Amino acid sequence: MLAQYEKLIARGELREDPDQRRAAVRLDQLQKELEADRPGGLLTQLFARKKTRPQGVYMWGGVGRGKSMLMDLFHDQLKIPEKRRAHFHAFMQEVHEEMRIARKSHSGDPIPPVAAKLSENLRVLAFDEMVVTNSADAMIMSRLFTQLIQEQDVTIVTTSNRAPTDLYKDGLNREHFLPFIDLISEELDVVGLNGPTDYRLDRIGDLATWHHPLGDEATDRVREAFFRLTDFDPQDAANVPSGEVAVGPTRTIHVPKTVKGVAVFSFKRLCAEARGAPDYLAIARAYHTVIIVGIPQMGPEKRNEAARFVTLIDALYEHRVKLFATAEVLPDGLYNAGDGSFEFERTASRLNEMRSDEYLALGHGAEH
Repeated sequence: MLAQYEKLIARGELREDPDQRRAAVRLDQLQKELEADRPGGLLTQLFARKKTRPQGVYMWGGVGRGKSMLMDLFHDQLKIPEKRRAHFHAFMQEVHEEMRIARKSHSGDPIPPVAAKLSENLRVLAFDEMVVTNSADAMIMSRLFTQLIQEQDVTIVTTSNRAPTDLYKDGLNREHFLPFIDLISEELDVVGLNGPTDYRLDRIGDLATWHHPLGDEATDRVREAFFRLTDFDPQDAANVPSGEVAVGPTRTIHVPKTVKGVAVFSFKRLCAEARGAPDYLAIARAYHTVIIVGIPQMGPEKRNEAARFVTLIDALYEHRVKLFATAEVLPDGLYNAGDGSFEFERTASRLNEMRSDEYLALGHGAEH
């Protein structure tokens, strides 16, 4: 794998990046371990002592740092048939379905038979974008992955936008999830990719972030941005997963569409319903990019919606979240007459700044 990574740099397809190289070296080592540990003939298998499963890898870091690219490179270069590459959301949907089937045919704990089925003819399971947004997944993951790793000898390689200790942070019943974090520290090498360059910005190119007036053309532009940023196949648009973000230990917000740290909401869902700063801060912390569709021009009759919108934009701006939007008008015209228009001027200014190249180049996270 490392040789191919260096070829891409030599051809100018990748830039030299110390964090990426460190991760590539670690994945190259894992590739060699897995390829050297190939099952032999019948006699070899009969008399040889069972070999130790290689240590997995957990790559984490901000958006656009090359995690998915390295994962793809590792999987493509790994010359063994017993491998699988999956997006984490899709995998967990499969797990829930297999558990439903197992409960019908087994009277006991469904986790061991599900783990056994998922690990058939599998030595390496590679995930993209491990994230935990709901208590159901959190309750399952610790026991399932313990089975996969320690009982079924599957090596896990995964990427995430979050450090292991920040997974499912502030989530409901998080104490049940803590053994999974311990499992990661024991069974996977944690490699950070937090260099200063957001390579995913190259995918946006010259695509604008604010689109008006409302209509099919504006919708098409933010749709294009979503698929560029997430690598999700546009032909499979009907199957873009939904998600949840934890606001606190007892409450979550439904996210209609979300992949790889990009979340899609309607203005109505975010600002026409009763929400406050904790909701918007939870969204700003959880997602590096937010797409809001259907932002109307507002006046005194929509003062409550406008006030929520101001709070939302403050949270996104302070956490340097990238914003794509469809709206009736440009930011300066969103609320420019009547009671409350003066207070909205700062929000319009922030929205204009959030469209700039300088803002888009900032890494996700609150300013320190």
